[in-house]
Amino acid sequence: MIKNRIAAAMVIGGALAVGAPMAWHAATPTPVTAAAPSPVLPSFAPLVKATSPAVVTIQTEIGRGRDGRSARVDPELREFMDRFFGQDGRRHRRDRRERRRPQGLGSGFIIDAAGIVVTNNHVIENADAITVVLSDGTEYSARLLGTDPKTDLAVLRINARRDLPTVPWGDSDAIEVGDWAIAIGNPFGFGGTVTAGIISARGRQLNSGPYDDYLQIDAPINKGNSGGPLFDQRGRVIGVNTAIYSPSGGSVGIGFAIPSNQARRIVADLIDDGEVERGWLGVTIRPLNDELAESLGLTNTNGALIAETTRGGPAARGGLRRGDVIVDFAGAIVRTVRDLTRAVADTAPGTRAKVTIMRKGRSQVITIKTGRFPT
Repeated sequence: MIKNRIAAAMVIGGALAVGAPMAWHAATPTPVTAAAPSPVLPSFAPLVKATSPAVVTIQTEIGRGRDGRSARVDPELREFMDRFFGQDGRRHRRDRRERRRPQGLGSGFIIDAAGIVVTNNHVIENADAITVVLSDGTEYSARLLGTDPKTDLAVLRINARRDLPTVPWGDSDAIEVGDWAIAIGNPFGFGGTVTAGIISARGRQLNSGPYDDYLQIDAPINKGNSGGPLFDQRGRVIGVNTAIYSPSGGSVGIGFAIPSNQARRIVADLIDDGEVERGWLGVTIRPLNDELAESLGLTNTNGALIAETTRGGPAARGGLRRGDVIVDFAGAIVRTVRDLTRAVADTAPGTRAKVTIMRKGRSQVITIKTGRFPT
């Protein structure tokens, strides 16, 4: 009985194997579709070739004697020592050079073929001597045209007696979070270093000054990148690399650059006369909270509340009062205290600006003639 069942099963099995083709024999082959090619990332090589000749290294030195005083010698004294002490005078100059030591390294970029160089103030601060090194290794002694510690910018000039390569300013207001950003500079003394990333955020405040408005980037920048340019994909300067957030001291992908639209205005002022003229309103302001807004009859916390006015200042003369809330200054919407600070600073002294305020729950427009920020 069992043998008959096995035999039947073998017959059936044979029929399945021989008489009826297996499904994989009869099936139509599935066509294989080639995988779509991955999108090719952009090459920054053309941009780097076009812009890197205008990116420079900044070297600073401070001369110190043994007592800690500056080792600089008055030109008339140097001539006297050469004339009357001969070798001793020359030895003094050699000793002076030996006492002069490198103090810092940074980056910069040329914006004018006549030799105008932009960098950070903290790169050249307190320097007795500043040297600009071009991408081809040529060195030039630089003259400081002006600095603005409040925005950490400085402008230098070198006399190369020839037209130098330059890079153009871009529009930082047109940059969006997620756009490419390319940094070129001199990290740790490795000149001509290129890094790339994206704009990570806008309007960052580091509490480094009253006009903080940084672009945050993840393009790696390190010590020595300070003062170097941040480029968009068209090779235009959209920022000045200035600072990093780093618990370890190295790059962790959080860097900050001064937006080009802010830097461009400051640099133009420094080139003009070595100083930055800012508008001044003469008020002490504070932010609004829900409780203050409700007590003032406001429906939101937008604006800057005037806590005090400076006696005889532009605001007091123009009719602004304690308790007024400024919501617009010269066409710039004021949502925060910093919005007002930047808007006033960007206004030239002597400008007649329309100021929209909320007073006792009602909107008013007052015209104020701005003063010059006291130095």
